[in-house]
Amino acid sequence: MEAVVVDAGSKLLKAGIAAPDQAPPLVMPSKMKLDVEDQELADGAVVEEVVHPVVRGFVKDWDAMEDLLNYVLYRDIGWEIGDEGQILFTEPLFTPKTLREQLVQLMFEKFNVSGFYASEQAVLSLYAVGRISGCTVDIGHGKIDIAPVCEGAVQHIASKRLEIGGVDLTNLFAQELKKSNPSVNLDVADVELKEQYACCTEDYLTFEGIESSCQPEKHTLPDGQVITIEKEGYIVGEALFQPRILGLEDYGIVHQLVTSVSNVSSEYHRQLLENTMLCGGTSSMTGFEDRFQREANLSASAICPSLVKPPEYMPENLARYSAWLGGAILAKVVFPQNQHVTKGEYDETGPSIVHKKCF
Repeated sequence: MEAVVVDAGSKLLKAGIAAPDQAPPLVMPSKMKLDVEDQELADGAVVEEVVHPVVRGFVKDWDAMEDLLNYVLYRDIGWEIGDEGQILFTEPLFTPKTLREQLVQLMFEKFNVSGFYASEQAVLSLYAVGRISGCTVDIGHGKIDIAPVCEGAVQHIASKRLEIGGVDLTNLFAQELKKSNPSVNLDVADVELKEQYACCTEDYLTFEGIESSCQPEKHTLPDGQVITIEKEGYIVGEALFQPRILGLEDYGIVHQLVTSVSNVSSEYHRQLLENTMLCGGTSSMTGFEDRFQREANLSASAICPSLVKPPEYMPENLARYSAWLGGAILAKVVFPQNQHVTKGEYDETGPSIVHKKCF
């Protein structure tokens, strides 16, 4: 049986048999619905509770994660109890050692896998575009990871994590819509409009003038309420370049990239900056790539960052699935060449084996 690749994000879980040139066959919300007793209701009434196992990139609820993976691997992938296969997980930047050990322990002791491997998302995303060196800017649901990678190794000392992501932009969009539509009762589900309306202007000057030039647009919500959308979508996009909009005293995303690379040995600067990759669902926002490149061209760096163009044979929306696709490529190497953690090695050494075999 071919190896399974799992990329479990805060919002979406991507999984499937390793197929390097195809989008993941399974993309589903990273959440579980649990029936729990409500102590405040009479007769021990049961209510439905939504649990998110992964928060800002890291597993926070291991029981819910086990239930989610059980559903994915046995029901969707088609594993059978007693005949489990090999599995590769993607790892976000700065994953704590304890979480790595908990994952490998879960896989061998609860799922009885025959082989395990884990690799960092930054490395895998570059593999997806045929690179082993470069810099990834990964805008996830709960975080932004900026990671220089040299010869397949993440330069952790120069890498940076920003504790903002798509969820914070969604909340910002909701706040702005409530300001301009005070009489409308907005539900959280309605804020998914962000993906339809969020966009970036070509530069900051254009953003400053957007209020006078932006045409109002009416949108009817599922419950029949009508809202007016004007500059709110542009504010969401601008927040990536002007974090103060989110209340953060920090530099924009391009400045963060250049600063991260400056902390790597100068001999790698050109290789890193000229192989910059945008990934994560938010990076596909309308106008974001053009604005990023424009800002990069104006940066103080002696070498301007330039974006990697994905290979034509790769599926559309590569940025959304780059870590999974890179994992599928790597799985075709590590398992046939026995570079993974085997059941025997795990039994002999324990969970700490993950640090020796997966790096």
